[in-house]
Amino acid sequence: MTPIHIRRLLLHEDAASYPLARQVCDRMAPMAPHAVSMDGPDEREEGGSLHDMDKETLRLVPFRGEMLKPCPGTGEGYICCGYQILNVGVNCPLDCSYCILQAYINQPSLRLFVNLPEALPGIAKRIDHDTSRIWRIGTGEFTDSLALDPVAGWTGILLPFMEKRGNAVLELKTKTDRIDGLLASRHRDRIIVSWSLNSPWIAAHEEHSAPSLKKRLRAAARCQAEGFAVGFHFDPLIRHPGWREGYERTVELLDRFISPKNVIWISLGAMRFMPWLKPVIRRRHPGSVVLRGEFVPGTDGKMRYFTPLRTEMYVHLRDLISQWHSDPGLYLCMEREDVWSQGLGWSPGNSEGLSAYLDERVRKTFTMNSNIG
Repeated sequence: MTPIHIRRLLLHEDAASYPLARQVCDRMAPMAPHAVSMDGPDEREEGGSLHDMDKETLRLVPFRGEMLKPCPGTGEGYICCGYQILNVGVNCPLDCSYCILQAYINQPSLRLFVNLPEALPGIAKRIDHDTSRIWRIGTGEFTDSLALDPVAGWTGILLPFMEKRGNAVLELKTKTDRIDGLLASRHRDRIIVSWSLNSPWIAAHEEHSAPSLKKRLRAAARCQAEGFAVGFHFDPLIRHPGWREGYERTVELLDRFISPKNVIWISLGAMRFMPWLKPVIRRRHPGSVVLRGEFVPGTDGKMRYFTPLRTEMYVHLRDLISQWHSDPGLYLCMEREDVWSQGLGWSPGNSEGLSAYLDERVRKTFTMNSNIG
């Protein structure tokens, strides 16, 4: 299992009374034998610039907003999956060159929200009250779902919680091999463990500090053997020299390590970014290739590959994956209906159609509450 490199632990003054804060401090003790500092209000450290990520400092703070929120989507005309985001922390110890968080985070350090256990009863009330729907919930929007699990203990908190929710599933998205917490748990039902995959070249040169594809897929195979449903996300697909052969190699590795059985879904999404991310990538990752290519502004304001270029990538991945799995639950992330039709040969029509499609994948994989409409 890849190590965690945290050099400093900061405890926000409002976080000290939470049990999870004390547990994290105890878990960190053998890995970071330095004193725990008491931290005041959120302030950028002196001399820090806007995009200093400070991935070696872990800051324990309470989250004052709503922890469970719908995915905001990306704008009118793009099909969204209807995901619910459970905000357990912000920032990630990995340092992928293309990470969108580089353009959004305006506070330094890794942030772990220590009031997660106290927020769960209110979240449970919302989920249990609305039994007419399937709640597809994920923790991987603002941080990697497992990268900090050895110190945060998220799996020990969330897996038992989800077992009691008959109308919800939890997806843990990761680029890591930190699965010890998953394997130590007795809970398997309604848990999806998903890995972000890319070509071997992109994984090695652009996904800094992340385990290799083989390590990720070995971890996925262990989880699959232990009874977890697994998923995969090829996002972002990036055009680079030899990209066709590169993604072919990744699907070959997928075939080598993973059985198509219990693969709940596979998503595809082409490289896209808000314009202000471009100078951040150039400053933080001057050798990156992710900005090369023909990008044009979409109606959502994001820079995207010219439509024929990303459609070409989707067709290639669709053909590769379909040769491995006849029913992979393939879908596109944040794309227009015409790109769906050209890239995958079908379209759910709209966001409601995609939500229904993914809900059906959940029903086929898990036994859900019979009251769900």
